Amino acid sequence: MKKILILISVLFLISCGDQAADESTIDTRFGPIADLVLTNGNVVTVDEDQPHAEAVAISGDKIIAVGTSADIANYIGDNTEVIDLDGNTAIPGFIEGHGHYTSYGDSFYRLELRYDTSFQAIVDKVARAAEGVEPGEWIVGRGWHQDKWEVKEDILVDGIPVHDALSAVSPNNPVMLIHTSGHGLFANQAAMNEAGIDANTVPPEGGEIVKKEDGTPTGMMREAAQDAIRAAFADFEALRTPEQAEAELRRAIITAGEESLKYGITSFQDLGTSFEEVGLLKKMADEGVIPVRLWMAFDLPVEELEVEGKLEEYRLVGYGNNFLTVRGIGEKVLDGALGTHGGWLLEPYTDMPESHGLNVVPVEDIARSAELAVEHGYQMAIQGIGDRATRELLNIYGAIKKENPDKTDLRWRIEHPQVIHPDDIPRFAEYDVIPAVQGIFACSDGSWVEDRLGKDRTLERSYLFNTLYEAGLTPTNGTDPPVDEIDPIASFKCSVTRELADGTIFQGQEVYTRDVALYSYTMGNAIAAFEEDIKGSITVGKLADIAILSQDLITVPDDKLMDTEILMTVLGGKVVFKK
Repeated sequence: MKKILILISVLFLISCGDQAADESTIDTRFGPIADLVLTNGNVVTVDEDQPHAEAVAISGDKIIAVGTSADIANYIGDNTEVIDLDGNTAIPGFIEGHGHYTSYGDSFYRLELRYDTSFQAIVDKVARAAEGVEPGEWIVGRGWHQDKWEVKEDILVDGIPVHDALSAVSPNNPVMLIHTSGHGLFANQAAMNEAGIDANTVPPEGGEIVKKEDGTPTGMMREAAQDAIRAAFADFEALRTPEQAEAELRRAIITAGEESLKYGITSFQDLGTSFEEVGLLKKMADEGVIPVRLWMAFDLPVEELEVEGKLEEYRLVGYGNNFLTVRGIGEKVLDGALGTHGGWLLEPYTDMPESHGLNVVPVEDIARSAELAVEHGYQMAIQGIGDRATRELLNIYGAIKKENPDKTDLRWRIEHPQVIHPDDIPRFAEYDVIPAVQGIFACSDGSWVEDRLGKDRTLERSYLFNTLYEAGLTPTNGTDPPVDEIDPIASFKCSVTRELADGTIFQGQEVYTRDVALYSYTMGNAIAAFEEDIKGSITVGKLADIAILSQDLITVPDDKLMDTEILMTVLGGKVVFKK
């Protein structure tokens, strides 16, 4: 009887195409022989047909069997690597659902400002950096947020200090300090000089140069106004040789991947690539050196997307053995960030009543990008943080859906829908739009959201992640690195508790259940990228991308969640990180 069952198993695996082991790995006496077996564990599969198991067998980069330890023992041969999980938990590899991949990698080589508790601490950090660089060299940092400073400056304009102290410690070096959201920056006088910004500079459409009463710039540039500073920095970087530029980009790509793997992240959805960057990534995919699987969306002006042949040439799905997919258009952003008063709102900000936020990229440009996306088979993935921005995007997406009734599975996305008018929630489902949310943002932002929106609007419209799920929408998750820590455990905890640093609960009615939170970080994000057939669950035939955790995220108490360690990361059947 046992031999008959083994024979049936072999015939089933062979009939399953990609799900089967290669014929060279099949022992005709006993069945397929695995290259790697994970055994004696708590396997949480995120597969509704087989939610739990004890062991997994892997051949090449695919899963070939999931079951009890006794079952999987039949797949062990003389050359099989066997890892005893010793009761620890195996889950599908985390998928980072929204981030900025090369910016994340590059951030490790810039000043880290997320943990500074005052503007003076940042000034001191820049002063130390200025001592070690040549005159004219740029100093770049990222991660500051004014609402997280414990000490406030005496002189503030719109809640932000003026640049004088910063300029005093770096008179010979341009300084660019990027807000944690990426939607604003603070510059010293030298940087403003390089960019040609002074009291007479007219801000671009969709941007704001914050100025003092006398009309001189404070150093704070919101949304599109930061482009001039960034362009001046790009001119400085253009002085590098092509070899230097490629080496630095490769460094960022490798670093971002290596850091991701430490957190059990095996796939990363990048919202912000370029044709040039994809060219290098394709080269690295051919070399087999991309550290994690990438799904990417272009962050380019519409006129560049319209260049004949470009979108066709650079569209890639599963390139380099499923390490590189390029099928998204995330053309900049429709609006700005809530933290910098840039999110585009239907009503004014409570703490800045003269402002509704900013429309950063013209609505007509987004609409044209949508036409290009449907024509060339791309997903739209545009940021809409404020309720006005979300409404405008839904209008665009709905119009395209109406004009193209045969396109029934576009899976277009709205990134960071953090403020949504209740009337617009049903429209997400009506137009099959995926809300690409980040669980951690509810906890990172929760302490100041009510300042921006007021109590009633916060309760009604903000960070409605579970409401979106209950409306039948695909749950997603992520941390938007380098905006927030890439740590999926922290985002998971916020998703299921909404507990802020001081112990208070923000929008507690919007928590995910544990099962939904894990689904959001695995299968949900896979669905959001058209990758559910190869990722998102521990299922026979899927890629062997698995994270081994010290605790079961489904059952561990809330106050113990952050004690969870990533013990091991398996990518394509290979152990690529081990604690």
